[in-house]
Amino acid sequence: MSNILPASSSPSARRMTAYSFLGAVLISATSSAPTPLYHLYQELFHLSPAMITLIFGSYSFALLAALLTVGGLSDYLGRRPLILLALIFNAAALIVFMVAESGTTLLIGRIVQGFATGIAFPTFGATILDTDKRTGSILNSVTAFLGLMIGTLAAGTLVAFAPEPTHLIYALLFLVTLAGIVVLAFMPETITGRPGALAAMRPHISVPQRARATLLKVTPVNVAGWSLGGFYLSLMPTLVAVATGITSPFVGGTVVATLMLSATASVFIFRTWTPQRVLFTGTTALMIGVLITLSGVHLQAVGLLFLGTAVAGLGFGSIFSNILKIVLPLAESHERAGLFAAFLVESYLAFSIPAIIAGLAAPALGLSTAAYFYGAVIIVLALISIAATRTNLVESPAV
Repeated sequence: MSNILPASSSPSARRMTAYSFLGAVLISATSSAPTPLYHLYQELFHLSPAMITLIFGSYSFALLAALLTVGGLSDYLGRRPLILLALIFNAAALIVFMVAESGTTLLIGRIVQGFATGIAFPTFGATILDTDKRTGSILNSVTAFLGLMIGTLAAGTLVAFAPEPTHLIYALLFLVTLAGIVVLAFMPETITGRPGALAAMRPHISVPQRARATLLKVTPVNVAGWSLGGFYLSLMPTLVAVATGITSPFVGGTVVATLMLSATASVFIFRTWTPQRVLFTGTTALMIGVLITLSGVHLQAVGLLFLGTAVAGLGFGSIFSNILKIVLPLAESHERAGLFAAFLVESYLAFSIPAIIAGLAAPALGLSTAAYFYGAVIIVLALISIAATRTNLVESPAV
């Protein structure tokens, strides 16, 4: 497939890089915007923690469905048509949230949002690599965390200090999405299309033989990291209110934003380290951060919640980025798409299912007790991973 833009250093290429980076951040921010509102939705619509986590988790299932079917279509149809489709789905989801009057409506909004993200992430990510091969991988490493931080922080601030708490953040994001659709008309296409789109929609998930042992070794900590992210984005604002008595959506949203800010920072802090060293350091930070956070829950100390979250975020971000650096080189070029798909399925299931289980357990155990068990499982998984990866993860050099 040929590249339509003349060079990654051209003004049009730089313009498309910036547009795609901001577009990916926007999609990620939209996905995290409901997080500071979940506690408010519980009170307004009389929702249980189980329903809140189901609303949250439905996003991951829809994202996977889109990612595994239409996520790669931009390679065949071009980047701009798929970007447009993702932005239209994103706008539709925001409209659903603005008119939501029940848990069912929120569920529908999250499903539509998941489809938007499943189309947008691989398309924006590929466009960034099309137009900036030198720094594209770094940009792709931070878009999700940066967007999640902006979405939770902006939503928490507006919900706490501005009118129309269940509408304003969505209305602003809707306007930004519409602006993105308009600006897309002036953006260049980065590739030429090719036939085979229908065949590409058939999900292909596989783990090459040479990568299986390594993927198995890092699976416990991968599940631990994504499970932590899922808990924060679904239940953490409610836990902050329950554990500390501070019901401000701004505080709950800021705690979640701290996790994402720290995860973003970890990409730059550890970028010159070897992947295996980063994985060990990140796993250790994840455990220490969870312990500090749980101490904050027990002592009802919001300061410890922030400190523990910042430490855990260093682990969350570094684990995600470095597992890919360790595992993907073990596959041949024609095997990497299937391996990456398998990694994403594992990750997003870990992102949603444990949080749903915690939501189901919370009414019986209490949310704080459920958080203790949740944190304990994360720590055990991290310990298992440290034991499994104490020797070299790969027996042959990465290629």
